[in-house]
Amino acid sequence: MSRFTTMCIAAGLAAAALVTAVPARAGYYIIRWDNTGVCQVWSEAFAFKPIQWPSGYKVVSHPVPTFNDAFTLQVRLRQQGRCTL
Repeated sequence: MSRFTTMCIAAGLAAAALVTAVPARAGYYIIRWDNTGVCQVWSEAFAFKPIQWPSGYKVVSHPVPTFNDAFTLQVRLRQQGRCTL
């Protein structure tokens, strides 16, 4: 193999090692819409944020690792009266 090919393979392996070493940031949190009080589970894996029209929103929880944890938290917030739905 030529030196260039060897360098490209080494660089590719190094980049792959770095990508696998960085932990994935996939969590869920609860947002509350201002105009209705409805709470919604939102994923950090989405590449976009919710559209703030015609209402804004506020994040009302810390990130949790699974959807089931987020849904349980949403139900608890509803029982406490902090969310309407």
